[in-house]
Amino acid sequence: MKTNEIIAQTDNHIGTIILNRPEKRNTLSQSLLVSLYLTLQEWSKKGNIWAVIIKGSGNRAFSSGYDILSIPTEIVRSMQEEFKNSNPLELALKTLKDYPFPTIAMLNGYAFGAGLNLAICCDIRVAPEKVKIGMPPAKLGLVYHPEGLKQFIEVVGLSKAKALFLTARTYNAIQAKEMGIIDHLLPETELSTFTLSLANDIASNAPLSLKGTKKIFNMLSSVEKVLTDDQLKEAEKIIVDAFNSEDIKEGQTAFIEKRVPCFKGR
Repeated sequence: MKTNEIIAQTDNHIGTIILNRPEKRNTLSQSLLVSLYLTLQEWSKKGNIWAVIIKGSGNRAFSSGYDILSIPTEIVRSMQEEFKNSNPLELALKTLKDYPFPTIAMLNGYAFGAGLNLAICCDIRVAPEKVKIGMPPAKLGLVYHPEGLKQFIEVVGLSKAKALFLTARTYNAIQAKEMGIIDHLLPETELSTFTLSLANDIASNAPLSLKGTKKIFNMLSSVEKVLTDDQLKEAEKIIVDAFNSEDIKEGQTAFIEKRVPCFKGR
């Protein structure tokens, strides 16, 4: 069921999705992710939205990440498969990555964690010179899901993906562009006009060509190494163990209390 946590607009063959939780820095709640998934599915079936722009509400944040307070701190092992199959974050990200026509992330503010992952799943990323990005799971005691890690590797390469996740640092706009995360960097006053012009350029092209070319690009990216069933089970166990650790509770508490966490490795 859709909520007002996203605003979906269409104009001719261009669709715009606004992440609409400005009071929460556009964090990705489960209901927002489900709404995003349903909107993209609807547009995909209709086939008349040939370019999609995703941006955050306001001018402070594109998205500050997954709604940290909604992350469960315990997962019963018997529910691992159900959790995996119904995870709204992974479902929304995959639907965005697989959307049949080109997508643009307009990073009108900072992007962290799952918010940055959302941008990575778009085909093109545009940002102002003030933008900051980062992947902080290590600061929270989390192990990121394999498909998300793969999505970053596809865009920035293995070495830079490791730097993003293992340092958990915040990067400025120039650094983000050098890493290949941002494709177009420009003054904030030009951001909206440039992004709309880019979407218009895309949507003015032959839709079958756009759809076919993107499909082949996605096929080529999927040629990269994928995990075997045994490796996926091992990865799931690693993620569950982190969810059930003392460190994740400390990471969440430190985040809420705005202090440096004290991890103990258990």
